[in-house]
Amino acid sequence: MAIKQKTDISMPEVLFTGEGDAAADRRILRIAEEGRLRRLYQGVYTSNLASPPEAVVTRNWLNIVGHLLSGGVISYRSAHDAKPFAGHLYVTRGQRPRTLELPGLTVRVLPGPGVVAGDVAYKDLFLASQARWLLENLATGRGVSERVLSAEALEAELDKMLLIRGEYRFNELRDNCRALAAVLGRDKEFKRLEGIMGALLGTHESKKLRSKQALARVAGLPYDPARLELFDTVFGRLRVEALPELPATADTGTARENFAFFEAYFSNYIEGTTFLVREAEEIVFEGKLIPNRTEDSHDVLGTFQAAMQPPWRDQPPSTADQFLHWLKSVNALVMRSRLDKNPGQWKDQNNQAGATVFVDHTLVQGTLREGFARIAALEDPLARALMTMFVIAEVHPFKDGNGRTARLAMNCVLSAAGRSRIIVPTVYREDYLLPLKAMTNNSDATPYLRAMARIQSWTAAFDYGQARNHVYEALLRCNAFEEDLKNYKLIFPESKPALVPN
Repeated sequence: MAIKQKTDISMPEVLFTGEGDAAADRRILRIAEEGRLRRLYQGVYTSNLASPPEAVVTRNWLNIVGHLLSGGVISYRSAHDAKPFAGHLYVTRGQRPRTLELPGLTVRVLPGPGVVAGDVAYKDLFLASQARWLLENLATGRGVSERVLSAEALEAELDKMLLIRGEYRFNELRDNCRALAAVLGRDKEFKRLEGIMGALLGTHESKKLRSKQALARVAGLPYDPARLELFDTVFGRLRVEALPELPATADTGTARENFAFFEAYFSNYIEGTTFLVREAEEIVFEGKLIPNRTEDSHDVLGTFQAAMQPPWRDQPPSTADQFLHWLKSVNALVMRSRLDKNPGQWKDQNNQAGATVFVDHTLVQGTLREGFARIAALEDPLARALMTMFVIAEVHPFKDGNGRTARLAMNCVLSAAGRSRIIVPTVYREDYLLPLKAMTNNSDATPYLRAMARIQSWTAAFDYGQARNHVYEALLRCNAFEEDLKNYKLIFPESKPALVPN
C-alpha cells in the first residue's frame, strides 16, 4: 500500500484555479478532494501539507497576491518595504476597499489610481515608484496611520537619500513628486513633503522635522544611523557584562617608560610601521631618526609621547566637544610628520578596509558625538575603554592613524581609572582585528570582549619596572614579536595579575 506524501514534489507548492484553463481547474479541484492539496484561499491551493499554511503564504505571497489582485499596485509602506510588514500588505486597486484574509497575511485593498508613470512591474503586480510611495506615506486621516511609515522613519529615509544622492538628485526627486502629486490628487501630501525636504536642505524651517536624525542634519551634525544601531548593541552588552578589574602596574618611573615604549612599538607594528626593537629604542630614547624613514620614526615617537604624557595618557574627555578635540589632538601628535595625511583633521574622503566601509566623511562628527554619549553612560572603566576604541575604529575619522588613535584613547580611559593599559602584540594581531570585524559585520560583541579581556590580563602580567632588555626578553619568550601566526600563539608569563581589591 502506497503511503501518501505530505508534500507532493511533483507539483508546485502553490496552485491556482481561475486562470482560464478549465481542464487544469478540474484537475486541481479533483486532487484537492483527494486530500493531496490544501485550500489556502478561494482559488489558491498548496501541495505542501507538512508546513503550516502561514509559512506557505509567507514564502509565496507575491505569486498569491499577484493571482488574486493582478495589476494591483503595492503601495504605502508596503511599497517602501517591497514586502508585507507585520503580516499586512497594502495594494491599490479598483474602486472600493476590501480585505483579503489569508493564513498569516492580511491584504488591504485600497481604492485609488492604478498604475502611473514610474511604477515598476513586479511579476503580476506593480511596485509604487519612489515618488509615489513618498507621497502616499504622508497621507493623513482616519485609519491611515497603520499603513504609512512613521514621520521619523520617513524623514530618516529622506535624510539617507540626500546623503547618498546629493542635493541635485534630491531636488530632482522633489520635482518628480510635484508632478506626480497633480496626477494622484495628492497636493496636500506634496506640500508636507516639500516642507520636510526643504528643511533637510536648509531652505525651510527645521520645526517641520521630528526625527532625531533629520534634526541632527539641520543642526550640522548628521550621523550614521546604522552605526548607532551597532553602537547600541555593543553598549547594551557592555552595560551588563561582568568585566575583570586589573590594576595599573606601570604608572611611574622606569615601568611607565618601558610600558609606553612597547605600547608604541606594537601599536605601530600592527599598522605596518615596523622597526627592529633596537631601532625603535634609538628613535625614542636617543632622538635618532632612522635614515630614509623619517615619517615612520615620527609615528613611533608621537605614539610614545601620547602614551607617556598627559593629557593624552590619562586625562580622557568628559564632554562630546572635548572628545572631538582630544581625538584631533592625538592624531595630530602621532601623524605630525605625514602632512599628506592631514594630521589632526577629519577625513575629507570616505575610507574602507577590505569590504568594510567606514562612516561617510560627512557624518564623522555627528556619529562620534552619538558614540560619546554611549561611552559616557558606561560605569565600568574597562567597558568605557572598549566602547571608546570601538567607536573610533568604526567611524575611522581620519585619513590615517585611526588604529593608533583608537588604542591610545582606550588606554587613556584605563589609566585615568587606575586600571592596566592594554598592549596588542604582533602575535595577537588577528585575535584583535577579527573580533572587531565580527562586531561590524554581525553585531556580535562576545569575541571582542573575550579577546580584549584576555590581552589585558596578559599585558598586566609582566614586570615593567625591570631593565628594558629584561622586559624585551620576557615578551620574546611569550611570542609577542612573532609574525608567523599559524605556528606561534600568545603565551602567558608564569606570573598572574592580581585583581583590584574590594
